Amino acid sequence: MQPESHGVPLDYYARQGIMTDPLENSDLLRELPDDIPTLCQIVQGTLIHIFWAHRSCGLELSEERKREVRIRKVARKLTSIMELDGRPLTASRSPEKRLVGNCRDFSVMLCAILRNKGIAARARCGFGTYFTPGRFEDHWICEYWKADERRWAMVDAQLDDDQRKVLRIGFDPFDVPVDRFLIAGRPGNCAVQAAPTRITSASPICAACGSSEATS
Repeated sequence: MQPESHGVPLDYYARQGIMTDPLENSDLLRELPDDIPTLCQIVQGTLIHIFWAHRSCGLELSEERKREVRIRKVARKLTSIMELDGRPLTASRSPEKRLVGNCRDFSVMLCAILRNKGIAARARCGFGTYFTPGRFEDHWICEYWKADERRWAMVDAQLDDDQRKVLRIGFDPFDVPVDRFLIAGRPGNCAVQAAPTRITSASPICAACGSSEATS
């Protein structure tokens, strides 16, 4: 019998959706490795965060490059990535050759890669507690089904080595603790609504998504 998540069969989350389907670019994802840390490195080597580009790399983005953050679908993201640098995705690009994105894009890209491997995954919007002390920052992560432990695990694909150092991340970004990222809409997280002044959107540190679109 198929395992379920809140009544939804897991294989539903293992299938690509409108936003994650790589379409004609599916071959680019086919031969990627299986381990989560390496996949996150690949995502970080192809995308650059719009709010971290200058802080981490000294890269000044033109207004035209900043508009790349509006590219929503993975198929189009992959086309743009290859236009910037035609090497396999496993080749880490120099900062100026990475597609500009934000937390949503890192999460959706990892989600698409995992689904392409038949692994149940979903991008989740919510609030990170690890960007500004005492505040809940608008943020996105990727959640995947950890089959050997029969549970969902949260991954912050945006947190590269530099960000982890600057933000003093003391937890495993490949298995984010449930008290460090609060998934929006989850009943147990409604306590956040009791402290609205602690909720921050579009922080220049957390790279808020700027969109409430769900990833199907």
